[in-house]
Amino acid sequence: MEVTAATASGSPAARADRWRHSLILVVTRRCDLRCAYCPTVKDGEPDLSADDARRAMALFVERYGGGDAKLFGGEPLLAPDAVRAAVRAAPTSVSVYLSTNGTHLDDRWIAWLVAHPSVTLTLSLDGHEADHDGLRRGGATYASLVAKLPKLLRLPRFVVTQTIAPSTAARAAANFRHLRSLGVQKFNLLPGYYLPWKPAQLAALEANFQAIGDDIEAAWARGEPLYLRNLFVRAPVAFYNTGFVVDSDRRIYANNLVLAGNLDHVRTRASLGTLDTPPTEAALEASAAAAPELLREVLGDALIAATADADAALTRLCNRLYPAYFAARERRTRRVAAAP
Repeated sequence: MEVTAATASGSPAARADRWRHSLILVVTRRCDLRCAYCPTVKDGEPDLSADDARRAMALFVERYGGGDAKLFGGEPLLAPDAVRAAVRAAPTSVSVYLSTNGTHLDDRWIAWLVAHPSVTLTLSLDGHEADHDGLRRGGATYASLVAKLPKLLRLPRFVVTQTIAPSTAARAAANFRHLRSLGVQKFNLLPGYYLPWKPAQLAALEANFQAIGDDIEAAWARGEPLYLRNLFVRAPVAFYNTGFVVDSDRRIYANNLVLAGNLDHVRTRASLGTLDTPPTEAALEASAAAAPELLREVLGDALIAATADADAALTRLCNRLYPAYFAARERRTRRVAAAP
């Protein structure tokens, strides 16, 4: 999502540039689900070892000093040793984000997250049961995730990613409201990227983003602590993460687009080295700059155009919300200052 609102230093748009200093650790390609909108190749790859997770973190910190570290898969909790090693190796200058489908979030993992309060847990939960489970080919997960929510909502850093596929765009606002009814207050909205969107589906996405925007503005006006991560995220390539990317096989890229099955064949072309022979910052920047054209070359104009349209709808939502966000933040600051 490309933020276009002009805002001051320390504001969402300024903070959103943290992708430039981001470590993306693909700790495993394995996943026990096959979500309809997920392009990641799930099989035939090694897991990242705990030693290599520590090595990647050390290399990242040595090079950049700090930033964001995002632990992805596949399903990261299938590689628990690498996840724990990366978190333990992260200094206070690194903000760690752990994304999960939640199938392996048992009481032991939740206790571990309580003991590591600096980790932001991001859970994939798309809304009503029919839409959530309908997009998951590997098995129904809605009921088990909702049962875990009371404990997850007590975590200090917990965000729900609501993915909006073309087939669910017309119900995006209803799904958002359903998640709020379950107690969710922190959201990341994710339109389905690199999928074929029909004009009617894009129109539904736009209308539902308008309705979601109405809900968020009303919540902020009432003083509710509703959080939208999209306000704080900027990326040069929609969906895929740009930065210092370490794949599960130890190869390094400027972008994790090679996770997608239809881009798997460009690995050799996109690889910039390994943990043993890491690339220079200049090489990473050059490769990152070339990523949009590579995507267009491989995926074709139609998918790129559909993705741009979906992303533009999300950008319009965020740009609309910035004034309300700043107003709500100012009211909150005044209330804190006036408190005895």
